[in-house]
Amino acid sequence: MIQPKTIRLTVVLLATLPAGATAQHVPLDLATRTAAHESVLGALKYLEASQHVSGGWEAFGQPHLGVTALVAKCFVQDSQYGPKHPTTKRALAFLLKRVQPDGGIYVPDEGLRNYYTSVALMALASTNDPTHAKTIKKAQNFLKKLQWDSGEGYERDSPWYGGQGYGRHKRPDLSNTQMMLEALHQSGLPPEDPAYQKAMVFITRCQMLDKTNDQPLAKGATGGGFIYTPVNDGESKAGTEITGDKPRLRSYGSMTYAGFKSMLYANLAADDPRVTAAIDWIQRHYTLDHNPNMPGEHAKQGLYYYYHLFARAMQAWGQEVIRDGTTNAPHYWRAELCEKLRTLQKNDGSWVNETDRWYEGNPHLVTAYAVLAIQTAITPPAQN
Repeated sequence: MIQPKTIRLTVVLLATLPAGATAQHVPLDLATRTAAHESVLGALKYLEASQHVSGGWEAFGQPHLGVTALVAKCFVQDSQYGPKHPTTKRALAFLLKRVQPDGGIYVPDEGLRNYYTSVALMALASTNDPTHAKTIKKAQNFLKKLQWDSGEGYERDSPWYGGQGYGRHKRPDLSNTQMMLEALHQSGLPPEDPAYQKAMVFITRCQMLDKTNDQPLAKGATGGGFIYTPVNDGESKAGTEITGDKPRLRSYGSMTYAGFKSMLYANLAADDPRVTAAIDWIQRHYTLDHNPNMPGEHAKQGLYYYYHLFARAMQAWGQEVIRDGTTNAPHYWRAELCEKLRTLQKNDGSWVNETDRWYEGNPHLVTAYAVLAIQTAITPPAQN
């Protein structure tokens, strides 16, 4: 006989899933899925209570477009809220007020045009609302025009080519480039579009892999991880490390997962040396305790951004198990990610990174990263 508690847990579980999905489609056990649902519900209650009267969520003392877009997507994707809930509708209205005549979604004179437009595009695309179709198309075109290429005088031989920065006058980096590709991918732009192919030129130059990277910074490199940018002789937010007998830019987790998923979005073949090298790096550096390969006291910098990228990359890869590169032990990434985030959640439902770099001291931003990561982990692969 089915006990009432079992019935309650099953109802709770099904409420977390996207429309049309069933529990059997998700490779997670009942207890993990139920705990993940409770984490998300607690987080959304926290965020609902902290929504500004404008419909946005605050950063730097005022409602912030980027943070609001990320939070809005959390509410859109939750079956108990969804795009028609008053909280979600206020947030989407906040975004739509920032749509500009050129198709971008940003605040004039504030910079960050790629970042703002990308995260807003993801939020709008997640609604599956046909009334946003024209806005989505114009935002896609805006991002493609913003990409560095021959239109701005940067040909294929330039390390700037194919990349994306915070705005027109900012040098490109992998973080912004992957964010653009994530937005284009989520909004339905096919991988055959030239934007992906141009981006692959830039992203390949961010990978520490001599056989495919034509930049001097990768000469002799075999690791397969990724750095922040190849521009101006290269930069890594993780600094440098000694490999062999020379210092080399140090690859790290968040950028490696960013580069890896971008390659998958561009439909690179599974046996492409860039893809296999990235997988090898991921297997050798697997951890959810910190941002992989960030050095020492900096190990937890960008931790929640990493969790979000980790989830998106693993979902795109389509593998349920990651094998440890040293012990060959299996890591069931969905369950491990949900459990890790559950243990880090605060009693009020929020998350925050005590190592405050890249704005991860802001609980609205970090809670959005965590919820989006969990939502990805509990989403059936075939429907993502």
